[in-house]
Amino acid sequence: MNRGVVTIEARVSEKALGLRLDRALADALPEVSRERLKALIAGGAVSDPRGAIVSDPSSKAMAGGLYSVAIPEATPSTNAAQDIALNVVFEDDHLIVIDKQAGLVVHPAAGNADGTLVNALLHHCAGNLSGIGGVARPGIVHRIDKDTSGLMVAAKTDRAHEGLARQFHDHSIDRRYKAIVSGRPAPTAGSVDAPLARSPSNRKKMAIVPGGKRAVTHYTTLERVNGGALVECRLETGRTHQVRVHMASLGHPLIGDPVYGRTKQGHKALLETLGFRRQALHAARLGFIHPVNCNALAFDSEMPDDMQELFTALLV
Repeated sequence: MNRGVVTIEARVSEKALGLRLDRALADALPEVSRERLKALIAGGAVSDPRGAIVSDPSSKAMAGGLYSVAIPEATPSTNAAQDIALNVVFEDDHLIVIDKQAGLVVHPAAGNADGTLVNALLHHCAGNLSGIGGVARPGIVHRIDKDTSGLMVAAKTDRAHEGLARQFHDHSIDRRYKAIVSGRPAPTAGSVDAPLARSPSNRKKMAIVPGGKRAVTHYTTLERVNGGALVECRLETGRTHQVRVHMASLGHPLIGDPVYGRTKQGHKALLETLGFRRQALHAARLGFIHPVNCNALAFDSEMPDDMQELFTALLV
């Protein structure tokens, strides 16, 4: 490793024959965005299996090949450390587990330059975060939506980041969400195996699209409520908006979801009375193997007050 640079190796899938290099590497390194990989390739930071620098993101990947990617360490000074309250569930020298409040954006992006979880982590961890995610996303291994509450893990070291990213890529992370959905699923338990990609008609939404990334959600009804149900969704994969799209595809969108669901008339007045203005979704369980000391870790989080209040009101 050069000073200020971490070099990681990525083995391209045997099925990547004919794929653009940036796309093949994005599949092999889900913790690094495709746009960032494009920039790294164009900047001469990627070497092919023969050791030659590759500078064209559109060049064809060598199926099964082992590529080297040199990633500059994050420069957190471009993001301000901000003293934002965090609910820290677990922390050591390598990683930190947060119970994120609804309304908190995970990392800076258009429209959210600061006030994010990244800004809070930079303050809490005094800038000691993994650089693999890049300048805008130091420490970020995975995300949950702004208006989804619950558990997520961030990496302080590159070693922890790589180890956690590998588990996410292998789908060995135990991720379970609690959702309050409209209607009562029948059967009461089942699985949705449907590929997800950007909606062809609305790029701001995800949709079930043939040829998209494989996405699998296993759901179980925990309790029936008035006009709906509390369900547990276990993620086999972790795609953007996966639970929201998959449950909507069954005809049971999340109550309060402004994008993928239509609120039933009988629920509208209750949501207004409670001031509940988000999708009823909470990341309730997170389990993984510690990427450094190899201990098994598992964390559980109760539904936050607003979602518990909605659930209780629907029981009446």
